[in-house]
Amino acid sequence: MRVKTPLAILNFALAALFAVFAWMQRNDIDPAIYNHPSVLDAALWLAFYLLIAVLFVVVTFRTVPRWLLLIAAIACLVEMVRTGPGLYENLVGEKEFTMTQMSMSAEDPRVELSREFFGAVIALAGAGLIAWQNRKRGNR
Repeated sequence: MRVKTPLAILNFALAALFAVFAWMQRNDIDPAIYNHPSVLDAALWLAFYLLIAVLFVVVTFRTVPRWLLLIAAIACLVEMVRTGPGLYENLVGEKEFTMTQMSMSAEDPRVELSREFFGAVIALAGAGLIAWQNRKRGNR
């Protein structure tokens, strides 16, 4: 059974948003912006955001496998644990909290780690919304 129109519109809007997030990962391999960029890290983030985007489209028409949502949630939590120390340093460290700076240089990686932490939180919220829709569909 298909979801109702307002929820379908929300799903497609969120799918587009996560597709934009994936597209924006291409700047993470730009040596003019990042000191020693990680192509693998950028590719993994691109694939992950793209996965969430695709799942928003899929859940509009059918149930998403529970194991896939579990993998997405675990990936989010792993990324939050991995980048959490950078956010912590950004919040309580000696330097003033910031989410912006001119460069993501190795001298101050806390900004990029903070952004990645919140990206994982947003992706986890997306996976949670997809799981909620799965559960709602199962109750019908």
